[in-house]
Amino acid sequence: METERHKKQMELLINSLQPWLDQHQLGYVNGNMFIYYSPKQVKHQDFKGPDVFVVLGVSNRERKSWVVWDEGKGPEVVIELLSDTTASYDKGDKKLIYQTQLKATEYFWFDPFNPKDWAGFRLSGGVYQALKPIKGRLLSQSLELALIKWPGIYKNVQATWLRWATLDGELLLLPEE
Repeated sequence: METERHKKQMELLINSLQPWLDQHQLGYVNGNMFIYYSPKQVKHQDFKGPDVFVVLGVSNRERKSWVVWDEGKGPEVVIELLSDTTASYDKGDKKLIYQTQLKATEYFWFDPFNPKDWAGFRLSGGVYQALKPIKGRLLSQSLELALIKWPGIYKNVQATWLRWATLDGELLLLPEE
């Protein structure tokens, strides 16, 4: 992870979504773990390690990595946390890989140090189409949830955090909340 805040942001998204996925028996969420997307992959190629990803319709069991051809599918939702060193790649080449190679249904990015830099995309006809925020929320049709910017304190850091919320606006809470 780039910074402590990036790590905390990743944990906040994963740890609040996991209980919701478990409750609804929907699938698997993880982050900062390699996704291998080509059986012809060469060592150090044809894999990505998204900050957060969600795969629906699979078991929630421990994995060392996500191997698309073994699992039978790739992620529906991918979130990248931008930084000064990754923003250009995340918005360009990486987005294109998620679109054309992994065919992730939805792709979001968020900069934990510049919350105005956030966007969402949905795959339509093989190409990502920008999502328009609705009442300050980006909607995930795949999860039937929203991503919102939440000003608050998480693990002793006052910031604007990206959080999951129901379509009615209720935050998905962390187990400790």
